[in-house]
Amino acid sequence: MRAVVQRVSRAQVIAGTEVVGKIGPGLLVFLGVGTDDTPADALRLARKVCGLRIFEDGDGKMNLDLASAGCEVLCVSQFTLHADLRRGNRPSFDRAAPGPVAEPLYGAFCAAIESSGLACERGRFGAEMAVELVNDGPVTLVIDTADLDQPRRA
Repeated sequence: MRAVVQRVSRAQVIAGTEVVGKIGPGLLVFLGVGTDDTPADALRLARKVCGLRIFEDGDGKMNLDLASAGCEVLCVSQFTLHADLRRGNRPSFDRAAPGPVAEPLYGAFCAAIESSGLACERGRFGAEMAVELVNDGPVTLVIDTADLDQPRRA
C-alpha cells in the first residue's frame, strides 16, 4: 500500500455536487492499494499513520500524533499512486489492485483508523472526486508498506 499523507488545516472531498467527506485539522491520506497488498498491510499502514508525530506541541515542535493533537483523518482512494512510468509517457496501472480487491482493503485501512478511536472521513471509492485542502506546513509524507521493514540507511 502507498499513502501520500498531508497535514491539513481543513480538507473536503466532493463527488458530483455532494460533499462526501470533510475534516478540520488533521491528515488527508491519499491511499493506493497494490496487487500484492493484504489486510495486514492495511493495519500496519493505519498504525503508522495514527502514530505519526507531525503535529506541533506547545513548544512548536512536531511532537504530537493525531490523537494527542485532537485531529481527524480524511482518506481518499487513489489507484494512480501505483502508476508505472518507466516506459513512455502514458502511465500503466497494472500494479494497482482492481476495484473488487482494493475496496475492501481501503475499507480495512479506514476501519483500523477508526478502531484507534479517531474519526476517519472517506471519499467515495471508485468515483470521480474533487479534493479541496489547505496544506498545513506544508507537511507531506509518502509511506509505502514495502519500505516499512527496510533498515534505515546511515
